[in-house]
Amino acid sequence: MAKMTKTQIIAALAESTELSKKEVANFMEKLVELAFSEVRANGEFVIQGIGKLVKQDRKARQGRNPATGETIQIPAKTVVKFRLAKAAKEAVL
Repeated sequence: MAKMTKTQIIAALAESTELSKKEVANFMEKLVELAFSEVRANGEFVIQGIGKLVKQDRKARQGRNPATGETIQIPAKTVVKFRLAKAAKEAVL
């Protein structure tokens, strides 16, 4: 099966939980909002058995423009990374 779309995920969850598609879509929206606010405030958000979102600071560094070969300065920034849980890794093997 190809990658599931948001609509397909909502339909599958609605069918398996006996909730309406609207309720499942609302739940997913609230989960995403909660995840982003927790990462912003606390630096991480954990979903047991799946993994966690982690906020990470990157230092400023020098890079190279691939087209011209010119050295450029890349500014410091904050990024979000996803770390897969051990259970999820083992589930797909």
